Amino acid sequence: MNDLERLDDINQVEFDHSLPMLMHGALNQIMKPYRDLFARHGLTEQQWRVLRVLWSAPRSPSVMISQRTQIAPNSLVGVLERLEKRGLLKRKRSEQDRREVLAELTADGEKLGRLIAPQLADVHAQVSQLLPSAEMDSFKDLLGKIRDSKPGEHDG
Repeated sequence: MNDLERLDDINQVEFDHSLPMLMHGALNQIMKPYRDLFARHGLTEQQWRVLRVLWSAPRSPSVMISQRTQIAPNSLVGVLERLEKRGLLKRKRSEQDRREVLAELTADGEKLGRLIAPQLADVHAQVSQLLPSAEMDSFKDLLGKIRDSKPGEHDG
């Protein structure tokens, strides 16, 4: 196959309708109101994810936070450091396992959660209007299947 034939293969799906571009566009549409909310409170998306975990589990090991937020452990260190500097959490080494770092929500972190909660409910309502309820449920189910699948799992 020559280079021109490869380009023909690439162009069989219009760029704007390729899966990566559709996913990117959908993510931007969904995330814009969330990002606007985070920005109003001086938070990055990654900081938000960490706080979201801590609002449901106020004292959590960094390994668990990394897994739940899908933030790589080496990147998480900086996120935790910046949140600690803002006084929203504190970090300490586990007494049982010195390799483990625990992140704990502070009173200011809890206060921020209570402040954001009603605004977040408004954003959820706004985003849920992008699709009819049944379609949004199906969309979430499909995304979950993709997230949880293994390469080659659905072949042939």
